[in-house]
Amino acid sequence: MLSLGAVEICHLYISGGHNFVGHHGQEPDNYPMIEVAMVECVAGCGIRGDRYFDFKDDYKGQITFFSLIVFDQLCQTLGLGQRSPAEARRNIIVRDVDLNELIGQDFDVQGVRFHGTEECRPCYWMNRAIAPGAEEFLKGRGGLRAKILSDGRLRSSGDAILAGARESSVASPSTREGRVRVSPPR
Repeated sequence: MLSLGAVEICHLYISGGHNFVGHHGQEPDNYPMIEVAMVECVAGCGIRGDRYFDFKDDYKGQITFFSLIVFDQLCQTLGLGQRSPAEARRNIIVRDVDLNELIGQDFDVQGVRFHGTEECRPCYWMNRAIAPGAEEFLKGRGGLRAKILSDGRLRSSGDAILAGARESSVASPSTREGRVRVSPPR
């Protein structure tokens, strides 16, 4: 299995409901993205507690990944100042990996196996969720949709943990750095 090196999980987010999916022509809902120290990945189902958990059989977006570097570039380009990457409404915010290279690949992060299915293409709602121009900026770099192939837990780096998170769910120094390994396409 080819190793892409270390990937840092900077933030983990879940949401209990859909703000934009199924709302075309209507106002969005107001379900917040909640930052957590750890997520439980369930093979074939999604992230326990997230809006896409058991959403559809064999759903291609059971989990989503997004680059913090891309988000920072977006904010700088659009003159947004300091904003939360939760606005992108993706689950796993990472650093140090080209997510587009994982499309069509099996890979693992912190011992959990995934299959990258496609780019998490931005839609017109990004202009509302983040700012006008976000959809255009994010074309080709909107993140990665993936299927979860094995059960396990992901933990964010200690820098991204919200105050008040339980000590037992905070990643120890030995688990802060995840490894990404890629298998040939299935």
